[in-house]
Amino acid sequence: MYPQTHVYFAEAILGYKSDPVSLGSVLPDMLIGEHFNHCEAHCKGVEIYNFLTKNHALQDFGQAVLTHGFTPEGLDYYGDEKYLDYEKGYSFEKARPFVQKTIEACRIPPEMGWWKAHNIIEMGVELIVGSAGHYNEQLKSAFTNHALVSEVSEMLQDLWKDKNLRFSGRVKTFTGFIELEKPGVESLAQKYKVQMQYKHKVEIDTKKVADLIYKAAEAVSTDLQHFFQNTSALVKDNLKSLTKP
Repeated sequence: MYPQTHVYFAEAILGYKSDPVSLGSVLPDMLIGEHFNHCEAHCKGVEIYNFLTKNHALQDFGQAVLTHGFTPEGLDYYGDEKYLDYEKGYSFEKARPFVQKTIEACRIPPEMGWWKAHNIIEMGVELIVGSAGHYNEQLKSAFTNHALVSEVSEMLQDLWKDKNLRFSGRVKTFTGFIELEKPGVESLAQKYKVQMQYKHKVEIDTKKVADLIYKAAEAVSTDLQHFFQNTSALVKDNLKSLTKP
């Protein structure tokens, strides 16, 4: 899912909001890059949480990280990997009718279609969630909390001494790729254009993508809250087993 959705979900799981919760909720996506691929970055939650627990530091941040990834099973597990009896996760299942139009709008080869169509669904979710709350402001607060960013940077360096993550730089880079205002279909499409240029060197048709995002929001509107309710219960159970004294 997209950043404002992750903030919303982490707050729903933990029952409160804070800069550490907001930053922790998006950390796995910020780890993707030189040292960790997408899957690896989404499987570091337990390692990070256990390290923080051992050092009695950043507990809220660590718990928020646990709500995000694949291992332990967080929001992106149920969105991407597996949900109910679907072949993959919720976002992929909802993306099936969008594949061909996504291929055309994003000017990508067919083999990339389902993956990128699932991004369209995620942006539809982001549109709904972000429009209903102030999660963009919470992200901005976390990203500009220099003491927190510095503390997280030091923690990650202590945890992975052989890796220079340059976390402060990652924060700056990450904010350039995501929507930090109230999301609209046009603004989400423009940010997706930046992402697709950077990752795949393709020029998407932002007007067509914006239209697809609007239709994606319509497509998920009937069962999105049910998805969040189901996954919240599952993730809370997962966290209880990991965080109990």
